[in-house]
Amino acid sequence: MNPKTLKYILKRLVLGVFTVWVVITLTFFIMHAVPGGPFLSEKAVSPAAQAAMEAKYGLDKPLMTQYVTYLTDVVQFRFGPSLKQRGRMVIDIITDGLHVSAKLGIIAAFLALVIGVVLGSVAALRRNTVLDRIIMIITTAFVSMPSFIMGSLLLVAFTIRVHWFPANGASAGGLVLPIITLMLYPMSYITRLTRSSMLDVLGQDYIRTAKAKGVTGWKIIFGHALKNALIPVITYFGPMLAYIVTGSLVVEQIFAVPGIGRAFVQSIINRDYMLIMGTTIVLATLIVIMNLVSDILYKIVDPRINLE
Repeated sequence: MNPKTLKYILKRLVLGVFTVWVVITLTFFIMHAVPGGPFLSEKAVSPAAQAAMEAKYGLDKPLMTQYVTYLTDVVQFRFGPSLKQRGRMVIDIITDGLHVSAKLGIIAAFLALVIGVVLGSVAALRRNTVLDRIIMIITTAFVSMPSFIMGSLLLVAFTIRVHWFPANGASAGGLVLPIITLMLYPMSYITRLTRSSMLDVLGQDYIRTAKAKGVTGWKIIFGHALKNALIPVITYFGPMLAYIVTGSLVVEQIFAVPGIGRAFVQSIINRDYMLIMGTTIVLATLIVIMNLVSDILYKIVDPRINLE
């Protein structure tokens, strides 16, 4: 690794830490500015009991004191206890949720990548044919359809009607439909992105030279054009992977998947401050890391790109 690339990575790491700090700060103060609290929903809680609970978790201290204390704990990778799931630490809840969401998200993301690149390449090679139009119509429909509608349709079709898959995402068979639901939108987007980029690359001089030498269409696509056409896909794939791995909030709710997305939704409903902060930090950190990985992959795919 040359010094210029190393300098760029270090600069991005510093910028990433600053970005995560901004996310922590905004989330912390906005969360506390919303009226209500984590203990107001408790049944028959007296003012004295509520005050005792707030004192136990440090919520009775001045807001700036809470903020500094929380930042200090985060630097030491301590996210504190959950305010609603008594006896459980936030880091344990996030770890359990990530174990499920990561398995779900990684499978969905790589299926979306492989299928999307293949379909996009086929559409570019068969431009303006019936096959191209069919691929574009289907991918446009999937891009336009919200995930909660797609998930509900799959649930009705394959769980209620034909009973092929269980409705509960806690079992292995129950993860099939969530994976398909998570995969369809990014797969469609990658297909369209690959097709557009591939058509641009196919107009380059070195491609015309290959065609003049009699190289077949498939060899041109996968031997010459695909490497350069993948650069925009890499740009999209990094943040997309981070988003899918942390779990689609709606999809995990529809299929009752015990992932980090579902835990995040429950933390908002329950006003569990500690869990809200922990899941937000994990999501922001993953996105920062995946953006950096995407930039490094640019250099690997195309050495002509300069990282500055």
